[in-house]
Amino acid sequence: MTAQKGAGDFGRKLREARERRGLSLRQIADATKISVPTLEALERNDITRLPGGIFSRGVVRSYALEVGLEPEATIGEFMSQFPHDSVTAGHPATAQIEDHDAVESDRRMATAFLRLVLISVPVAAFVIYFAAHGRGPMAPASHATGLTAPSASTPRVERVPPAAAEPAGSPAP
Repeated sequence: MTAQKGAGDFGRKLREARERRGLSLRQIADATKISVPTLEALERNDITRLPGGIFSRGVVRSYALEVGLEPEATIGEFMSQFPHDSVTAGHPATAQIEDHDAVESDRRMATAFLRLVLISVPVAAFVIYFAAHGRGPMAPASHATGLTAPSASTPRVERVPPAAAEPAGSPAP
């Protein structure tokens, strides 16, 4: 929104303060890191070209400091001349814009979760069923092969390594 209010022209006041100091818009842009088109828009009272919200006030504050104006008084004047626009400048006119990427991402995540559940439930049921009946991968090896563990009454056979055996020609002690 461009506003022209005669003696209360905010942009004209800023431009006159800049010219009194002998500064160009490029010098202010270099000092404040604010683009020249944004500073030009501020001097034209075209606040639709400003970043919006508190950032617009930040632009006004930086500009005021560079041209030697009192920053808080300048911000107050900016807000009084553009009461509603000083908060919403630069923002879209619609109150709520649907973020399609976020919605699509949420939909994909929900689909992946549902597929994971649909696959994992039958697999878990399969594993539990066969483990309970002693035929599955979690069953002990003795059930699967039919072998039993040796009992305490089974004699143990110990093997002696050949290097530890006595030589044939030595007498026994």
